[in-house]
Amino acid sequence: MPLNIGDTASRSKTITHEDVLAFAQASGDTNPVHLDDAYAASTRFGRRIAHGMLTGSLISAILGNDLPGPGTVYLGQEFKFKAPVFIGDTVTATVAVVNYRPDKRIATLRTTCTNQDGVLVLEGEAVVMTP
Repeated sequence: MPLNIGDTASRSKTITHEDVLAFAQASGDTNPVHLDDAYAASTRFGRRIAHGMLTGSLISAILGNDLPGPGTVYLGQEFKFKAPVFIGDTVTATVAVVNYRPDKRIATLRTTCTNQDGVLVLEGEAVVMTP
């Protein structure tokens, strides 16, 4: 299926305690702001937050499964983390094609994540090689 400027895809996920633990184990990022209730309570967030890259990984799920889809390979990704994601938040990740070079099969996509209240928690841009 050819890509067109403006094509979009989204996925939503509720971030659970188990997701945060699994991400910490897989990544090795055991920062107590993610894992320790007492420590997190003493931070500016007042409670535990999800790893930023856990939130960012929702973008990867869209790229590899939905748009452009299976066979997509990351060439680059820029993230700006705009607001914290808390355990129990439902995050909706969205990608939108902003440029496509069919001769090179290179797509540039705007990437965003919002929480259940519509707050932008992440924004950025991905560059991928399409299948």
